Parts: sequence; C-alpha cells; structure tokens
Amino acid sequence: MNLSFFDQFTSPCLLGIPLILLSLLFPALLLPAPDNRWVTNRLSTLQLWFVHLITKQLMIPLNKAGHKWALILTSLMTFLLTINLLGLLPYTFTPTTQLSMNMALAFPLWLATLLTGLRNQPSASLGHLLPEGTPTPLIPALIMIETTSLLIRPLALGVRLTANLTAGHLLIQLISTATTALLPIIPAVSILTALILLLLTILEVAVAMIQAYVFVLLLSLYLQENI
Repeated sequence: MNLSFFDQFTSPCLLGIPLILLSLLFPALLLPAPDNRWVTNRLSTLQLWFVHLITKQLMIPLNKAGHKWALILTSLMTFLLTINLLGLLPYTFTPTTQLSMNMALAFPLWLATLLTGLRNQPSASLGHLLPEGTPTPLIPALIMIETTSLLIRPLALGVRLTANLTAGHLLIQLISTATTALLPIIPAVSILTALILLLLTILEVAVAMIQAYVFVLLLSLYLQENI
C-alpha cells in the first residue's frame, strides 16, 4: 500500500517510454498563440492581463538593471504555475514533485544571479559574506556561515517546492483512500471525509499557486542582492 501511495510521483509510461516530456510540453499547448490584431478574443486578453500582473509583482523588488530578467522570471512563473495546477487533475503527473527537476531549475538560475553580481559588482557581492562592524575573532566563523547559507540557497528552493507539493499530494491520496474505504462501512463519516477532501483540494490549489510565486520571488530577491 505504501508503494501505491508513491506511485503517483512516478512518470506514466507508454510502451515503456516515460511521458514526462509530453507532460512538460503540454502546458505550452494550452496558451493561445500571440496575435497582432487590435481586437483579440477574451482568452488572449485574460492571458495578457495575467502575464502583466505577474510581471508587475515580480519586478517590484528589482531596480531597472533587473528588468532585463522580466521575460525569464515571468516565463518561469507561468511554467511552474501551470504545471502545479495541472498536477492536481486526476490521473496526471506533477513534474515539480521531483527534486531533480526543481534543482535543475533552481541551481542554474541561482548561479546566474551570483555570477551577475560577481561580474558587475564583485566587492558588494563578496561584502555580503561579512557584515560591517563584525568583531575580528568572529570573522572566520561568520564567513563560513554566510558562505554555507549562500551555497544552500538553490537546495532550499528545490526542497521547499518539492516538499510542499509532495506533502499535499500524499494527503489528498490518503484522505481519498479513506473516503472510498469508509463509504460502504460508515457512509456518514465517509461524507464528512469527502468534505475534508474538498477543502484540502482547494487548499492545495492555493499552495500550488503560492509555491510557484515564492520560488520565483526568492530568485528575484537573490537577483536584487547582486545588482
């Protein structure tokens, strides 16, 4: 039974071929194609409004030098948000529950922000490792602590996203299993459990959106430190 709970985190296969690539490309197919007409449909208008809202929220903590990252951060936000929400549908696979994928997104982007700071303002970037006014005996220890906290940032990004989505999917699986098992035995308790499952599903929709926003927002804050 324990294995069946975790089967939802494995990519479905067709003829022995994992369908993870198709699941990663499918969200892009749902977005309407850009149109150069003055009057577009409601879906395109809603998409443009949503993308503009995301971009505005992500660019608030950044100065003008960081606005060059608007396309990357907005695309990443849309990508994570769409995949997280699609993963809540029945019989689907959520790629963002895999730590390998989240680390593949977090590490290169974090490294890009770090290299940007070391290239443009090396003194200020290295100055974050040693706050001003630190007592001399504490300098070696503080540098080691700040360096460690700097290096574990991508790991924290990937683990946070993976842990939140995995925990939510496991809770939904456990409560849905309990609802099905209690239905022929105690229908009243089963109905109550189904209500809890509905509330948990609504909560997971919110978690899917919040975690995508937090992932990209932290990257933008790391970028702000280095520009």
